[in-house]
Amino acid sequence: MKAARFHGRGDIRIEDIPEPLVAPGTVGIDVAWCGICGTDLHEFMEGPIFIPPCGHPHPISGESAPITMGHEFSGVVYAVGEGVDDIDVGQHVVVEPYIVADDVPTGPGDRYHLSRDMNFIGLGGRGGGLSEKIAVQRRWVHPISKAIPLDQAALIEPLSVGHHAFTRSGAKAGDVALVGGAGPIGLLLSAILKAKGLTVIVTELSARRKEKARESGVADYILDPSEVDVVARAMEITGGKGVDVAFECSSVNKVLDALVAAVRPAGVVVIVSIWSHPATVNVHSVVMKELDLRGTIAYCNDHQETIRLVEEGKIDLAPFITQRIQLEDLVSEGFETLIHNNESAVKIIVQPRLR
Repeated sequence: MKAARFHGRGDIRIEDIPEPLVAPGTVGIDVAWCGICGTDLHEFMEGPIFIPPCGHPHPISGESAPITMGHEFSGVVYAVGEGVDDIDVGQHVVVEPYIVADDVPTGPGDRYHLSRDMNFIGLGGRGGGLSEKIAVQRRWVHPISKAIPLDQAALIEPLSVGHHAFTRSGAKAGDVALVGGAGPIGLLLSAILKAKGLTVIVTELSARRKEKARESGVADYILDPSEVDVVARAMEITGGKGVDVAFECSSVNKVLDALVAAVRPAGVVVIVSIWSHPATVNVHSVVMKELDLRGTIAYCNDHQETIRLVEEGKIDLAPFITQRIQLEDLVSEGFETLIHNNESAVKIIVQPRLR
């Protein structure tokens, strides 16, 4: 079968590899669509980062580069391994793409996403969504309604990132949220916030991203910091109180500064983006306003609720798919677009089966 394999920085090849073995306790999935994540782009441009370098196998998967990529994917079950009796061939599924040790519990309240040596399918080994087929441990496979188009279902993984950020924030219906940055995660997070009954303010410079926030209906207010004073406008919207919660989704220090200034006393600022450089924060404001500054990473028991929101029609994922490509065009039309024309793309999804 065909798969996109990471060999090294700037070196991703479409190769023939053996089909996966559907071992006991696993589910065989025909991959329908796989999204290109910002993490994948960083691996291509700067890696290996999450991907174990050649000759340095991951302590859980035992694999190192070359690695099959892709962790945002949907598909159809084609086989189930021995011991799997609650999933049927033909079911539509998405995958929570974790690699954690077998003895790590994954029940309610378990913080398995913070476990030692955690990595992701499609980065740390165990196959990937940028291939025709994959076999995944049953505990990571989530059935979905066939009413959800499989192309849209590929966005449930990044949508779950937004849901986990919402959960970490402690926000509730009726609160006002300020989202700093309308890239893919900022937009999907905003969709979660709207579905949960919050008023959403988005701040963004890019005209195309502002238009996507407007078109998708995920923001009640869209502020361009080159045109308005974001903090002053947020205060005006909230009657001088400040927003209840803010989400940093840009890795830009000026955005973080504005969020800290715009949050009400005893409010919460959640850092969603992954920073590749040091940041500063106005600690005096954090202290004097008794702010909570929180980090969030990936997801943890978020997929079920995220899937429910989509199945019930509370979130429409269609507007966030901006390009559909074939596997053989992964680098030329996928990564190159994200490198040179990033603002035009929210989510590029890939069909792994070659024409």
